[in-house]
Amino acid sequence: MITGPAMAQQSGINYPATKKTDVTDNYHGTSVADPYRWLEDDNSPETKEWVKAQNAVTSAYLDKIPFHGAVRKRLEELWNYPKIGAPFKKGEYYYFFKNDGLQNQAVLYRQRTLNGTPEVFIDPNKFSAAGTVALGNISFSKDAKYLTYQIAKAGSDWQQAFVMDVATKALLKDSIDWIKFSGISWRKDGFYYSRYDKPTEEGRLSKKNEFHKVYYHKLGTTQDQDVLIFEDKDHPLRNAGVQVTEDERFLILHQTEGTSGRQLFYWDLEDPSQKAFNLLVKGFEYEPDVIDNNGDKLLLKTNEGAPNYKVELVDPKNPSSRKVIIPEQKEVLQSVGTAGKRLFASYLKDAASRVAQYTYDGKLDRQIDLPGIGTAGGFGGEDTDKEFFYTYTSFVSPATIYKYDIASGKSTLFARTEVKFRQEDYETKQVFFNSKDGTRVPIFLSYKKGIKKDGTNPVLLYGYGGFNIPMTPAFSVSNLFFMEQGGIYAVVCLRGGSEYGEAWHKAGMMDRKQNVFDDFIGAAEFLVKDKYTSPSKLAIRGGSNGGLLVGACMTQRPDLFKVALPAVGVMDMLRFQNFTIGWAWVTEYGSSVKPEQFNYLVKYSPLHNLKAGTQYPATLVTTADHDDRVVPAHSFKFAATLQAANAGTNPTLIRIETQAGHGAGKPTSKLIEEAADVWSFTMYNLGMSFK
Repeated sequence: MITGPAMAQQSGINYPATKKTDVTDNYHGTSVADPYRWLEDDNSPETKEWVKAQNAVTSAYLDKIPFHGAVRKRLEELWNYPKIGAPFKKGEYYYFFKNDGLQNQAVLYRQRTLNGTPEVFIDPNKFSAAGTVALGNISFSKDAKYLTYQIAKAGSDWQQAFVMDVATKALLKDSIDWIKFSGISWRKDGFYYSRYDKPTEEGRLSKKNEFHKVYYHKLGTTQDQDVLIFEDKDHPLRNAGVQVTEDERFLILHQTEGTSGRQLFYWDLEDPSQKAFNLLVKGFEYEPDVIDNNGDKLLLKTNEGAPNYKVELVDPKNPSSRKVIIPEQKEVLQSVGTAGKRLFASYLKDAASRVAQYTYDGKLDRQIDLPGIGTAGGFGGEDTDKEFFYTYTSFVSPATIYKYDIASGKSTLFARTEVKFRQEDYETKQVFFNSKDGTRVPIFLSYKKGIKKDGTNPVLLYGYGGFNIPMTPAFSVSNLFFMEQGGIYAVVCLRGGSEYGEAWHKAGMMDRKQNVFDDFIGAAEFLVKDKYTSPSKLAIRGGSNGGLLVGACMTQRPDLFKVALPAVGVMDMLRFQNFTIGWAWVTEYGSSVKPEQFNYLVKYSPLHNLKAGTQYPATLVTTADHDDRVVPAHSFKFAATLQAANAGTNPTLIRIETQAGHGAGKPTSKLIEEAADVWSFTMYNLGMSFK
């Protein structure tokens, strides 16, 4: 057993000197200082030196933790197991992703039969020696003769697309650059995609993204010959994308002004009289999605008049003519997949999956029996499919793959993931508490069996609370490690997500964002009151919007938490809209440009609520140099301000990953390194021992 030292020894860190400059903004008569504005320039030599100096201090601190190496070794052991994705059929082959264990990127395989010999189809590990180039979206042509695949370098949102001949695995000359926030939609001998204009090298990772355009690329041509299908010159801050119905009859154009609300257009390509897109659903109040077409009608999932969503049949030539196919239910409808000319409606009941199978005219075939209370996904395929594969997982159950027969509704175990732990030693239970305003909020608690409610358990409380994203059960060897060490992994389903429909989402956005923080603080208070833990044993973690959550809660209640782990967080709520895709979050947060919205943003903005002379929790801020989603300047400025403000002996460090982005596509080696650093820091500051 390796034991950490007393927490009194946390002091004495020599933080890098961070210069302050005289920068002040006037927001509607209120002056707001921004002394670390210079850190927003990710290209400046000064910023790069600051990053280097901060990383050196953080590395030195972590290296002194006596069990740091042991943590990394155990994480590597846990991580080293085969990870297999659900197979899917395209043309003559079944395709599936597999990571043998510690490969940096999962490999795409194919085989002619389910029992056949697999062959490597695409190996992203060969894209770069360090594994920092990741495979993004893949899309097959309807006849499965061609495949487009996208790659992302160093975690950036910018992607490049290539075209492959499926039979020979040879690359065609076709290559598409500067794709962002877009998949590929094939039609006949080409495909649709969305992109921005080529950025300058200096502004590539931070400049505001404007004027999203949709193009059609014909095989065998160069990108400069691509046909512009749609642009909106009057609205530079709108994004657009095209999907093609499976029978290739309809083009559906979806346009967004942010992360909430959507406007839909359609183009019936079998109607010779239609020469352009026509409006289907006027935006941007609701969240409509076209599922598929049924002949000349369209199946639409929408929350218009139904906060928990419903499915309607719409006549595109008369969009107001709608027939309810699947009515709104008590549980929230998350998604609708199609396969074998059936609809698969996935619902959430208290954040756990429920799936029902319907005909295209809305007749219920059956409720699908799932293995337990967890998360099931992958309910979809092609019109001609008679079967498909789906996955099931929970906090203590690795992903299990089932083969589903559409006609009978029978699920058959296809593949079980084998991880080096005794699953029967762990359990998850769901508890509920009442938040500050009386709202009932669920928490999932996962731990090794035998814990005692005596207030001494280390707890990692995780949350997100925004953008209509639900927190549902999912397996993670990293979180398993913390449970193995005696910790309780707690996930709270905050308002702002979609666990209970659009009303739940709206209750945690804009001027109601404080509800999210109240829920998270309420969850922590509940866990303390119910003697699961105590403030000296409580760590909080969240990423992106969840990083904002951690930043806001540690500034509002620094006394309640011992450790804070804000990752790639939105920390400057007054300037977030000025960078890359930040403008799209205005529909979720509001904007400091508007006086009434500035008034509530400034009250919780993590950067602006750090107060000098306050004892803050032990904090490890994490970000990455190629994060062009939430630019690292958020974390840079927050860390600099925190280090200047903190009055206690708790460490306030920042870890800045190089050649990495917001998180997607991060190689296994970097995931393990980061997990080792984060868990070592957490355990050390919670006074835990390595077992």
